[in-house]
Amino acid sequence: MSTIAGALAPIFMLIMLGWGFRARGFLNDAFWVPAERLTYYVLFPALLITNLAEAKLDGLPVAAILGAQGSATLLLAALSALIATHAHRRPFRLDGAGASSLFQGIVRPNTYVGFAAAAGLFGAEGVTLTALCVALVVPLVNLLSVIGLIHFIGPKQGARRGWRGMVMPIVTNPIIISCMIGIALNGSGVGLPPIIGPFCKILGQGSLALGLLAVGAGLEVRAIRETGPTVTLAILGRLVLSPLVVAGLAWMLGVRGLPFAVCVVYGGLPVAPNAYVLARQLGGDARLMAGIITLSTVAAAFSLAILAVLVS
Repeated sequence: MSTIAGALAPIFMLIMLGWGFRARGFLNDAFWVPAERLTYYVLFPALLITNLAEAKLDGLPVAAILGAQGSATLLLAALSALIATHAHRRPFRLDGAGASSLFQGIVRPNTYVGFAAAAGLFGAEGVTLTALCVALVVPLVNLLSVIGLIHFIGPKQGARRGWRGMVMPIVTNPIIISCMIGIALNGSGVGLPPIIGPFCKILGQGSLALGLLAVGAGLEVRAIRETGPTVTLAILGRLVLSPLVVAGLAWMLGVRGLPFAVCVVYGGLPVAPNAYVLARQLGGDARLMAGIITLSTVAAAFSLAILAVLVS
């Protein structure tokens, strides 16, 4: 337990440091907005490319891992949609915007925390396995989130409608593009080319620290004061139901050992901050989304430690 706590503690210390920097005004939005952009479009994609390009996939149950993660994401989305559809009743009393935020709060994992947790708990192989999960889950949850928002609140006026409006942001997502590049380099046998490879490795080394600081800077502690049963339900769905669904499906598909542990921990990640951005863009309840993201991140400091103990 002390080893697990030692691996996870630095992650949440970085998150809290980022929150402290912003709360105290040491670093304001003039820093955080471009820092998040740099991480999302440059540093994090470099990390994904280098890990996937050099990954030793021989002997790993890649198909079973992808099957478990994909099936779990779809099942969780179906359960979340069912829950959100009936959330207009007591004690939740949610309108369409609130239901969409509840839906996102259950289905969207925080990739930055996922990679940092995998690196701390499982080392380089854990990072590679997490990258495989990311390559499938990120595009899937992005598509499901947009569909969910449109279903619960309708298309926002002025927003692009139809499949093009939903698919294009996914196709052009830098995380998805970098995963495809890394997989292509690995599958072709090319690996990381000279000069470019070491360059990407250096870039990637800065991604997790800056990414976690940005996660902390994005926390809205004031939103916690207005939390209620909706936030509790979302956190239970994200941190308890999700890893249980992943664990059951992964076990049924024969995933065992380290791949199983990585799958379960990935399934129990807190809510991704970009859920707030999407809620604002498409008319969701952004304040509720901020509360779900903040409290799930705080609660994950304990729930991930418990998950790590259970699967170790």
